[in-house]
Amino acid sequence: MKTKVRAIAYYLPQYYPIPENDEWWEKGFTEWTNVTKAKPLFPGHHQPNLPSELGFYDLRVPEVREQQAQLAKEHGIEGFCYWHYWFGNGKRILERIFKEVLETGKPDFPFCLAWANETWKGVWHGLNNQILAEQKYPGTEDYIAHFYELLPAFQDKRYIRVNNKPLFVIYKPFDIPDVNFFMDLWNSLAKENELEGIYFVGHLFDYRRYQEFLDLGLDAVNVVRMNEVERQLPKPKLSLKEKFKYKLKNIPTNLPVYKYENAIKVLLGEESKKDNIIPTVFPNWDHSPRSKGKTLILHDSTPEHFRKHIREAINLVENKPDDENIIFIKSWNEWAEGNYLEPDRRYGRKYLEVLKEENTK
Repeated sequence: MKTKVRAIAYYLPQYYPIPENDEWWEKGFTEWTNVTKAKPLFPGHHQPNLPSELGFYDLRVPEVREQQAQLAKEHGIEGFCYWHYWFGNGKRILERIFKEVLETGKPDFPFCLAWANETWKGVWHGLNNQILAEQKYPGTEDYIAHFYELLPAFQDKRYIRVNNKPLFVIYKPFDIPDVNFFMDLWNSLAKENELEGIYFVGHLFDYRRYQEFLDLGLDAVNVVRMNEVERQLPKPKLSLKEKFKYKLKNIPTNLPVYKYENAIKVLLGEESKKDNIIPTVFPNWDHSPRSKGKTLILHDSTPEHFRKHIREAINLVENKPDDENIIFIKSWNEWAEGNYLEPDRRYGRKYLEVLKEENTK
């Protein structure tokens, strides 16, 4: 299938139980736990969002991973960008799924990695600000160990490359105290192991700072403009009638709720036309299953609104060099954040079909 741009979807591996989640939350906790507990927080709020044809899957089942890859491939997605957790001193969490993908060679579908270098806290799940897993940067030896842990992935024929370099996303580049040294070291190690280097991409929430990111030595910046919704759009206002309805149902009247069709007007910007800038596309955003409405909710996303969003993203990047005309989709399966492309009970495959229609030649 020939596509207009390289569409890469972020992929969350948190759909199987691990000892840490058993300890922090409850025995058998997975992402589905929050998804299925979600409730509408205001009139017209569509919750819970539930899967259809893939069901409440367990990612330890290889057939599920094959089905996901097949669906993505059939609808114009080049590959998955798996979230990767390395907390320093060799500590990893949720590594099993990608390890099995790598070691078995299945699914035969392109992939890359995004290092979620962030301390895990329980603030959104009722544990106040308790630190669950602290992100540390012990220094050179740990950076080397981290690189060699991932080298088999970088060498895999399925690994997504840009200008013949493995693409590697860093969630918070500024948090790495010696990020220039880190990237220089990894580039040197890559060349020692017959790679041309690493194509480093920084994950950026304030698009106005993209030049600062590039000045760090990153090859590209993945701009994530969700913060612009609250910064640029008028604050939501309720009518007196709506406020009365909310109070009757004991619903807070200050929920940060914005219409998806308005949000997509600010989720992409002209900066994405520049070299080394990669935009992010959102099927939707509704963090309430995790945060109980404490953070942003986009309301009333539809496949046709998504069509406008994906079409604009493609128009911004399709004239870039073939290797660099990338868009990131957030996400393939972030169900508890309300951003997913997988089929659900409300729209089935409609979002995937829109993506295929817009991104295939």
